[in-house]
Amino acid sequence: MSVAGASLVALVVAVAVVAAGRAQPVFITSPAAAPTTTSIESGVFTSGDASVSKQPDTAFLYAGVDSQQSTASAAQSDLASKAAKLIARVKALGVADKDLNTSGYSVGPTYTPSGQAVNGYRASEQLQITWHDVNTVGKVLDAIVQEGGATNVGASFGLADPKAAQSEARTLAIADARSRAQAMASAAGVKLGQVIRVSDLTSSGIPSARSDIAAAAPAATQLPVGELTVAVTVEVDFAIA
Repeated sequence: MSVAGASLVALVVAVAVVAAGRAQPVFITSPAAAPTTTSIESGVFTSGDASVSKQPDTAFLYAGVDSQQSTASAAQSDLASKAAKLIARVKALGVADKDLNTSGYSVGPTYTPSGQAVNGYRASEQLQITWHDVNTVGKVLDAIVQEGGATNVGASFGLADPKAAQSEARTLAIADARSRAQAMASAAGVKLGQVIRVSDLTSSGIPSARSDIAAAAPAATQLPVGELTVAVTVEVDFAIA
C-alpha cells in the first residue's frame, strides 16, 4: 500500500489511501466544529392601552399666610397669629385633625433690589387640607380667604381610592393586548398560546386637576369638578401554541 497524497483545506482533512488491487480511493474526513447558534425566544409580543374616567371624590386644598417685618422674631410672631386664625377657621368648617397638615414653613431674610443688604424678614406657613365634598370647594376657599385670612389658596381634585380605577383600567389594557396579539397571530398563521410575561408600563403618578387662586374674588368662587382620566399601559408576551 502506498500513500497517494494528502490535502488540508480549512478544518476538513482528507487523506486518500489507495489499497493494493483497489481502483477507488477511500476518504476519511474529520468534521469541522458545529457552528454556535443563538436561541431566539418565539412568541407574540404586544402592548395594550386603556383608560377610565372617574369623577373626583376628594379635594386637596392649599392655604397659606405670610408676614414681612423688620426682624425675624417679629415676622415669626405675626405669622403665628395669622396661622392661628386660619387654622381655627379651617377647623370650624369641620376639618378633622387627620385631614389638616402643614406642607411648608419658613422664616428668612428679604433683600433690597440690589441684593446687597437685608431689608427685612419674611415668614410663611402653608397648610394642606383634605376635603371630602368636592361640590363645596368654592365655598370653603371663600371662607378660608375672607374669614381665615389666607393670602394664597389653591385646590386640586383626586380619588380617595385611585387603585380601584387603576385596576379597572389595567384589566381593560390586558384585554386590549390580547386582542392585538390574537390579530397578529392570525395574520402570521399561528395559534396564540399562554401568557408568559406581563409588565405594567404605567407611570406611578395619579392624575389630578389643580387650580391656584391668589385671592378670592368678591363673587362666590366656582370650581367645576369634571372628570379625571386614569390611563394604564401594559406589555403582554404570549407563547405560540
